[in-house]
Amino acid sequence: MNRSTLSSCAALALAWLAPAGQATAATQQAQASSAIMVQGFHWNSANATSPNWYNVLQGKASDLGAMGFTHVWLPPPTDASSTQGYLPRQLNVLNSRYGSETDLKNAITAFTNAGVKSVADVVINHRVGTAGWYDFTNPAWGTSAVAAGDECNCSTGAADTGDSYGAARDIDHTNAVVQADIKNWLSVRLKGVGFSGIRYDYSKGYGASYAKVYHDAMQPDFCVGEIWTDLNYGNVDAHRQLLVNWVDGTQGTCGVFDFTTKGLLNQALTYNEYGRLKDSTGKPAGGIGWWAQKMVTFVDNHDTGPSESCGNGQNHWPVPCDKVMQGYAYVLTHPGIPSVYYAHIYDWNLKAAIKALMDVRKAQGITSTSTVAIQRAENGLYAAIINGNTAMKIGATAWDPGTGWTLAASGSGYSVWTKGSTGGGGTCTSVPVTFSISNANTTFGQDLYVVGNQTQLGNWTPASSFKLTIQGTGANATWSGTVNLTPSTAIQYKFIKYNSGTGAVVWESNAPTTSGNREATTAACGNSTTLNGGNFRF
Repeated sequence: MNRSTLSSCAALALAWLAPAGQATAATQQAQASSAIMVQGFHWNSANATSPNWYNVLQGKASDLGAMGFTHVWLPPPTDASSTQGYLPRQLNVLNSRYGSETDLKNAITAFTNAGVKSVADVVINHRVGTAGWYDFTNPAWGTSAVAAGDECNCSTGAADTGDSYGAARDIDHTNAVVQADIKNWLSVRLKGVGFSGIRYDYSKGYGASYAKVYHDAMQPDFCVGEIWTDLNYGNVDAHRQLLVNWVDGTQGTCGVFDFTTKGLLNQALTYNEYGRLKDSTGKPAGGIGWWAQKMVTFVDNHDTGPSESCGNGQNHWPVPCDKVMQGYAYVLTHPGIPSVYYAHIYDWNLKAAIKALMDVRKAQGITSTSTVAIQRAENGLYAAIINGNTAMKIGATAWDPGTGWTLAASGSGYSVWTKGSTGGGGTCTSVPVTFSISNANTTFGQDLYVVGNQTQLGNWTPASSFKLTIQGTGANATWSGTVNLTPSTAIQYKFIKYNSGTGAVVWESNAPTTSGNREATTAACGNSTTLNGGNFRF
């Protein structure tokens, strides 16, 4: 289904409401997520020797946790024939150019102690032999594991289920032995050393359904695929469609890196074409404009951008070096799950500027499903208001949101303002509260609203209640939205299905509380509240 035509007529299944603040979903990609990931390496990281890279990361774990990161993406963990690890050799051997298995465990433990979960770089599209092209060991596979048509002319396997990869043997994921060994590698070896998330490398190289098979074996907290294809700036929707098609292929279990947003930021920042960041419907023009809940956004990574300094490393598809912070002002204020590049924090000395934006994101309750109201999008300027409580602009043209806003972060070419929060405790008039409910089984014309005992929730009047926004379609879709409410206040509310055209309303039945309503208390100043819902109570 084309996500450009998302509507509330989607048929959605049901799930039980969790207590206030408790997520019902197994992965970050299946909820209104407040996660922020750091990519914990760059292209040259494997060259570190004394200390090795895992030792370096172990020493940075506490600092990265204090910055506010919830997840760290670690480099490929297995023995490989390439320095960076992207030509895997013996999957079950967890010694690499980044350090030993013991070093890896110590780094993961340090991150765990800092409240940061570890995401493995899973390279399963291709593999090399131990001594030759296809003598696979540990685990041992024969030529039936190689997809038909591979360059080795050795294959006895079935046809490739995705794009080919010339530098190694393309693996046949229809093969039962291959599947069993990869499942074991993920669920026993990688999970055994502490990994709890998956980053799929070169995901276009095999069918998305296999990503789900392996996801289900590991049951990760975080799952994201790399679908990096050419972007035709004259047909951006086709690029977005490839992203959501892959997510659909995983049955919504995994998200995807938002390469559409990445490419549009490149174009906007390089050529001053900020108008490209708004699509014809008024939404963000990247993947986040269609299915933000499933998108992982980024400015640059080990492949697209430089490493320790401007111009070195891979540097395949970078944003301009002098406009990196404009990119972060965009991704750290917008929906999706942001990924921040290690090199930008420590090698480029952007830590303080990045943390200031992360602090705003946390204080204002911005999540993967937050709403965006684009104010301006033109040559020289992009400006938007997110969740109604955060305003931002990038570009050289002057713009501000008007009275009642406080400048919270700024730098060359970017500014971010907040409303209703001090950004770190103290006195405020409101705090962001995110309401989220998945699987609500709406019919055509119905939308989901929150109605309750607060003015912003309509004072129990459906016509004045707070409308949620659908995130995706299908059985696992989520409705969510963020509204500013009085801090440290007990609230009562219900979800309703409401047709604003006819006025027809379907109320939830009573909750198991004294009042019969859902009940919660909003956060204190400088904090936010997320109320994740599930079953609409018929």
